[in-house]
Amino acid sequence: MATTLEPTSGADGRTPESLRTLAAYLELSLEKGKCVVMMRRGQDLFAVYVGDPSEEDVKLTSQGTITSAIAREMLESTQVGLNRMTVGDQAYRFFRSFTYIADAGAVVFAPT
Repeated sequence: MATTLEPTSGADGRTPESLRTLAAYLELSLEKGKCVVMMRRGQDLFAVYVGDPSEEDVKLTSQGTITSAIAREMLESTQVGLNRMTVGDQAYRFFRSFTYIADAGAVVFAPT
């Protein structure tokens, strides 16, 4: 299983906004013991939810939206499978996968 190793900083040495955003959602998902779920909601937006997409009877909790540019950077900075990253002093491990929810594609970031 491949692992993304510490995608924490860009060419200027700063953590990209997309990874800071992902880290904030991962923190929220860790607090709730659930996954971060990202689904396209139009040309320029992705909706972000926290919950367990495998539980059909449980609704996902909306956490707002992010731009397509931020979502694209998140996907470019991570890979399907196990990922590791450090943002600030905090290290994160998560598993990125894909699923369908109500016939729509969704990216799932599950903390490990």
